[in-house]
Formats: sequence, C-alpha cells, structure tokens
Amino acid sequence: MLFAFTEAISSIRDFMEAGGSVLWLIALLVFFMWGMIFERIWYLSHAYQEYITSLSAKWNSRSDKKSWHALQIREMMISQAKMEINKNISIIQTCIVLAPLLGLLGTVTGMIEVFQVMAFNGGGDARAMAGGVSKATLPTMAGMVAALSGSFAAIYLTSTSKRHESELNDIIKREI
Repeated sequence: MLFAFTEAISSIRDFMEAGGSVLWLIALLVFFMWGMIFERIWYLSHAYQEYITSLSAKWNSRSDKKSWHALQIREMMISQAKMEINKNISIIQTCIVLAPLLGLLGTVTGMIEVFQVMAFNGGGDARAMAGGVSKATLPTMAGMVAALSGSFAAIYLTSTSKRHESELNDIIKREI
C-alpha cells in the first residue's frame, strides 16, 4: 500500500517537472476551482434548504403581507436568496476561462525553451528539444482538461441555480 502511494506521488512529481512551472499554476487553479465547485454543490444540496426554510418562516411570520412595504421586503428577500444561490459561480466560470490561457502560457514558455535549445545546439538534436516540447504540450493539455471538466460542473451548477431561483416565488408566497 505504501509502495503504491509513493509510486503515485513519484509519477505526479515527474509529470509536473516535465510540464514546467506553468503546470504548477494550472494545478493550483484546478484545486481552487474544484474547491469552489464542491462548495457550491454542497450548498445547493444541503445548506440551501435550511436557508430557504428560515427565509420562508421569516416571511410567513409577518402579519402584513399585502402592503407596498411588505412586497418590497419580499422582493429584498428573494433578491438576497438569488445572490446566495449564485454566489461564487462567476468565480468558477472565470477559472474555467483562465485554465486554457494558462495552458497557452505553458505552450509559449515551452516553445521558447525549444528555440533556445535550437539556438545553442542547432536544429538536429531532437533529444535536447524534447524537454521543451513536453513543457509546451503538457500545460496545454492540462489547461484544456481543467476547462472541460470545470465546464461540465458549471453547466450543472447553473441549471441547478436557475431551478432554485424559479422555485423562490412559490416558496415565499405573495398574498393578494
């Protein structure tokens, strides 16, 4: 068991070294992005119900539900609930957009290394250029995989958020 764990760590370290320093930035971005995604999934599946229950109880405890002032309070409650539902989704979408750009940065830095090797050794040494090529391709691949996986999660979160938003009017009922 310990051998498999150390072997996995060694493989990850070798992969990160082959991809260059930009791959570490992509890894940090991915951990941050997925941390935010898991937070939103947990909130929308667990904590949201408690929040809506307390909001509904607060509204239902009001004696005045028909005046202009009461309707403005209702709109404020719905607006706050929508803000709570959509919290951090724009940050997740920003991380999704940023991942391929960091991959492109890795491509550029890797190609610069290839051109430096070509300038020093000439164009015939393929082994010397291989390190730069891997530093050019691995961050690109990692950035695209990160963006693709985050896109699926963002689509799920957006549709779940829209469904919860549409339910708000039914939960906080307006009396006529």
